[in-house]
Amino acid sequence: MLWLAIILVVAWLLGWGVFHVAGGLIHLLLVIAVVVFLINFFTGRRTV
Repeated sequence: MLWLAIILVVAWLLGWGVFHVAGGLIHLLLVIAVVVFLINFFTGRRTV
């Protein structure tokens, strides 16, 4: 899960100034990934 968030952050930073639409979509995916991570963290579920 952490590697996915890192890839999304890097892709978002690369696309931030170049592709506004792609940057927005990656930002949305990043926010969804963070929310899912926080839900899993607070509920105590552990996925491998």
